[in-house]
Amino acid sequence: MSNQVYKLLAVDDVPDNLFLLQTILEAEGFTVDVATNGRTALSKIKMSPPDLILLDVMMPGMTGYEVTQRIRQDESLPAIPIVLITAQDEAAALQGLELGANDFISKPIDFDELLARVRAYLHLEHTVEANNVVLSAN
Repeated sequence: MSNQVYKLLAVDDVPDNLFLLQTILEAEGFTVDVATNGRTALSKIKMSPPDLILLDVMMPGMTGYEVTQRIRQDESLPAIPIVLITAQDEAAALQGLELGANDFISKPIDFDELLARVRAYLHLEHTVEANNVVLSAN
């Protein structure tokens, strides 16, 4: 990957989960912002869209599914990769994919798997952006 520093947003209503995500991701060189609920996450995304969102599904007030749907319905936002984090079964996680999430990871989180998926989505996004710049230059 390039030397670009990617900005991630981790969203979870459990502070310990956020701390762990933030610590591991920052140790890998990412800039990580956090939100403890859907409303705060949406506000942060609108103010400064991250390169990728890690989003807990089960949160009080607004679920990760609702946050995903609102992000995808907001045409002013770029196409940000969304990875749902869920303790639910695969069938429930598929609902998130139907609403526009790109992927999901099951709890308890396998951090090697999480890092591999984050890097894959960021690499893909970076490749698409680079190709678009080349195409628009021609």
